[in-house]
Amino acid sequence: MAEHLVEHTLAGIRLVGYSLAGEESVVAAPELNVCFDVGKAPSEILSVDHVLLSHGHMDHAAGLAYYLSQRNFVGNAPGCVLAPAALEQPIRNLLRVWCELEGHMTPAVVVPMRPGDEHAVRKGLVVRAFAVNHGVPALGYAVIDVRHKLRPEFIDKSGPELVALKKQGVEIQYALEVPLIAYCGDTAEGAYLELDMVRRAKVLILECTFFDPEHVKRARAGYHLHARDVARILPRMENERVLLTHVTRRTSVREAKATLTKMLSPADAERIQFLMDGKRRRAAPPPAFIKDAADRE
Repeated sequence: MAEHLVEHTLAGIRLVGYSLAGEESVVAAPELNVCFDVGKAPSEILSVDHVLLSHGHMDHAAGLAYYLSQRNFVGNAPGCVLAPAALEQPIRNLLRVWCELEGHMTPAVVVPMRPGDEHAVRKGLVVRAFAVNHGVPALGYAVIDVRHKLRPEFIDKSGPELVALKKQGVEIQYALEVPLIAYCGDTAEGAYLELDMVRRAKVLILECTFFDPEHVKRARAGYHLHARDVARILPRMENERVLLTHVTRRTSVREAKATLTKMLSPADAERIQFLMDGKRRRAAPPPAFIKDAADRE
């Protein structure tokens, strides 16, 4: 499974993943410690602590139990799964069924998310959920760098003066949010495209499933994006780079690029990248197990 992953570095952010509509979708940002969807749980994502599950379709969620199980197997902390609130109980049910099969319960942290909810990945880095448009319980996620800056009116104050102001309860700092990645998962167009954390993220990860002119109705029926939609969306987006995912087998990446490029301005064409048009990664070695497999029996 791992040999098919590809790698990009966009806007200084390393992304590793694979996405083929109906088969598997997974995109990890290892240095940010997050993985968007889980696909079939390739070994490269097992060390990532946070899975941001957009929705429950099999190509995005099939490896969820395996991801959690393997982390436990090698002695990692329980994996943390952020998911639409409607999927919390189904995920717990899934883990209970696997408990019946395996004879033990896999530890997991399942965090129900609703639009606007936040979850701290680490100090200064948060994930914020937003509503998308896929016809089933689904969310997109923005990974946001939160920086605390000194308010301009206090710039000339000395250290002791600032300490004194803080003791008096004066707010001497303000939070500056820098959206790093916005991941929209599978979705048709929607109001989420007007959100600053989506429109201004350094990297926008957006699906582009259909390219044939005759497939516009199919895109609408399945709540997916057609190349025509993407061409209409991009001019109003301010993202430094746009990573396109979820192309189907019926369209080669070469054909997809050629079709979409014809619809775009040179500036917009310059900032798009197809996920599967990246550098292929060598298969990752098996995890270094800290206990013999027999211990699990």
